[in-house]
Amino acid sequence: MKILYFAWLRDKAGMSERQVSPPPGVATVGALIDWLTDQDERQAAVFADRSVVRFAVNQDFAEADTPIGTGDEVAFFPPVTGG
Repeated sequence: MKILYFAWLRDKAGMSERQVSPPPGVATVGALIDWLTDQDERQAAVFADRSVVRFAVNQDFAEADTPIGTGDEVAFFPPVTGG
């Protein structure tokens, strides 16, 4: 699974992308966030305030209960505004 971080989330994570292999029980975006948060301090910092993190799975906006699979691309980014 490919994980992408954008904007200040990339700065907190210390990387723009990474490959991960979460355990079989990690089947939703929310479960992935829980698992990533337990991995290290930087990941915990990225998701410290989940209310300001948005998600996309395979380039489609997603919610915490969106299913994910091993070949998916999951992106994390701050809220976006247009104008």
